[in-house]
Amino acid sequence: MTRWGTVTTTNASLPEILDFAAWHIELGAHRLYLYLDDDSPEAEERLAAHPKIRVFRTDDAWWAKRNGRPKKHQVRQGANARHANNRKPEVDWLAHIDTDEFLLPSRPVAETLAALPESCLCARVRPVEALAPLGADDETAFKAFPLDQTQRQQAAEACFPTWGAHLSGGFLSHVAGKLFFRAGTKGLKIRIHNVELDGQTNPGQVELTSLELGHFHAADWQHFLRLYRFRLAQGSYRAELKPQTRGEGAVNLHTLFAMIEDAGGEDALRLFYDEVCTARPALLEQLSQRGLLRRHRMELAALRQRHFPGI
Repeated sequence: MTRWGTVTTTNASLPEILDFAAWHIELGAHRLYLYLDDDSPEAEERLAAHPKIRVFRTDDAWWAKRNGRPKKHQVRQGANARHANNRKPEVDWLAHIDTDEFLLPSRPVAETLAALPESCLCARVRPVEALAPLGADDETAFKAFPLDQTQRQQAAEACFPTWGAHLSGGFLSHVAGKLFFRAGTKGLKIRIHNVELDGQTNPGQVELTSLELGHFHAADWQHFLRLYRFRLAQGSYRAELKPQTRGEGAVNLHTLFAMIEDAGGEDALRLFYDEVCTARPALLEQLSQRGLLRRHRMELAALRQRHFPGI
């Protein structure tokens, strides 16, 4: 049987890490490689007790053996993913994903990976972005996007009339997706959205159609606000990134958020969030009409208790 796993660098809280771990163990992951970006003895102890998890404390001693701790978290992520890849392989495939990203398969992950041709070194999983529920709902709604650029922009502007011109597919986060790669590949350079081998980017890449990546980028208003300033300074909203879209007058997210805050402060930011990130009935209808609505029953609390009882 094809064995697969995940590799992740995280500073998330222990409950968030456990939700991520339980979900992927339930899906059949053989190994989860978790690199703790902040010192967290409790998380290390709890996670290391599970037989399918390998946990690493990336403290000063860890980075001292690796020419020092990189300032950018994106560089640390790549370095840790390379460490997992260079270990004695325990799996055939690794997915380099974050703790707010959940694989959403329509068939068993192992079957999907087993069907890939030998020439395929990596396989891309496209994201769907979680929408915050407005009330009690047993399922989580996600927005998807068309791969075709023209259709994507048309859908974004129809579904998000105020802000869609600046948002690729109406997404706040990446639309590039993440990669599975063949574990143990010598000389592989691993970045956030791509890999490189012998100067070639993503050799033999295949787009996976039976698997999506549920991204809880802004799971609720408080979650969005808690990470907002960090993302503006160092993360996915930072100033040096290009605009998501190519239309006339399009600006990047850093500039867009500055414009929104200048116009109305946090209240204006909340209006933006409500339009783009919540499961409004009108939005769900628009997405459904375009085949861009996904619904999944997550039940993360129950899964956490199943795989990590008593925590």
